[in-house]
Amino acid sequence: MREQAVEDVDVLVVGGGAAGTCAAIQSAASGAGTMLVEKNGALGGTTTVAGVALPGLFHAWGRQVIAGIGWDLVCRAVDLAGARLPDFTDWRQPHYRLQVPVSAPLYAAVLDEAVLGAGVDLRLHTMVGAVESVADGWSVTLCDKEGLRTVRARRIVDCTGDADVVALAGLTRLRNPALQPGTLMVRLGGYRMEDLDVAALDEAHRRAVAAGDLLPADLSMSERPMARFLRSRGENTIHVTDVDGGTSRTRTAAEVAARRTLLRIHQFLRRQPGLESVTIDSWAVECGIRETFTIDGLARITAQDYATGRHWEDAVCNSFYPIDVHSPDGDGITIRPLEFGTVPTIPRSAMVPKGSRHMMVAGRSVSGDQEANSAYRVQASCMAMGQAAGANAALAAAAGCDITEVPVVEVHREVRALGAIVPGGTGPVDGEVSVGR
Repeated sequence: MREQAVEDVDVLVVGGGAAGTCAAIQSAASGAGTMLVEKNGALGGTTTVAGVALPGLFHAWGRQVIAGIGWDLVCRAVDLAGARLPDFTDWRQPHYRLQVPVSAPLYAAVLDEAVLGAGVDLRLHTMVGAVESVADGWSVTLCDKEGLRTVRARRIVDCTGDADVVALAGLTRLRNPALQPGTLMVRLGGYRMEDLDVAALDEAHRRAVAAGDLLPADLSMSERPMARFLRSRGENTIHVTDVDGGTSRTRTAAEVAARRTLLRIHQFLRRQPGLESVTIDSWAVECGIRETFTIDGLARITAQDYATGRHWEDAVCNSFYPIDVHSPDGDGITIRPLEFGTVPTIPRSAMVPKGSRHMMVAGRSVSGDQEANSAYRVQASCMAMGQAAGANAALAAAAGCDITEVPVVEVHREVRALGAIVPGGTGPVDGEVSVGR
């Protein structure tokens, strides 16, 4: 193997999804030499590779509570597509109507442009193989197409979604006894709803499940599954149960299970009247994984904390989404909207693993119970967490101090300089928030 020179960076961000792209851009803007490592060939994570191209929610009760880097990137992608933003002032709509659809390929290109424009050293098709604590930082082994290389990073932001770097560093990860199912995002075509006898299709579905041709959880919903599935063209309506995306071996099993699920559904549909010509017009190359691990953080966000809008003393960003737990057996979803006026916050202490001085986590693996995690794992909240983590890591690297020694007010100042809204409602101008563009 060819020997590689050791590279030095101030901040290493691992994972280029919703949290990681914002973390890297903010870190670079805060003056840190920043490297972003991503295992896939495109940035965007769940939004692009897993096909959940519906970043949200940025608004609560008719006002904006999350802005900054992620919001700007989403708006840029919407503008490029010639699309329009939802009417965020009409907050009584179902929460899914206040998501912001983006074109995944355009969004991925926007992320490339923003990350490279910020001066970030971007490494796609690269993974972390080992992490070792050293004086004032980390020695990290990266695996790329040329082999292994060593990077010395003063601070790390783990945005892998699975807390992979945390585990490689020997720190503790936690998992729930029963994991929520995954979803393979698809969009079907080749049929018209007006040509279909949905009641007859529901009966055909019941018989297929009884015969073992379909699994009960395949179409997510137990009551009248065919109506919802067909009206949505299959989007976000497939449940892949008993999957675990936490290791390469179990993730492989999840991907195979997802495609087998799609094959079962497709074969069933093609046998039904009016669906003989059904097509799969698009599909995600990865199964969307809702949960794997969370860190054992200095603090842990509970459902009570989230649902009551607890304002943590060290809150670095807002979050907003209903508690949204998909039943582990695939039989439906429990959605609990927040009470009017509630805007939860995310504390820095839930983003720092116990036993670590120089590492932060942003995204769905932040410390919390299953119900709280089901809400703050969504993309807009991950963007806000990532931006805050990027600022915090950059400031810690510059000062040579622990992650938790950076005053939270300084983190707020850094992210507000790039348009973020911090807990308490303050954005670039105190008290001024917007409802869209």
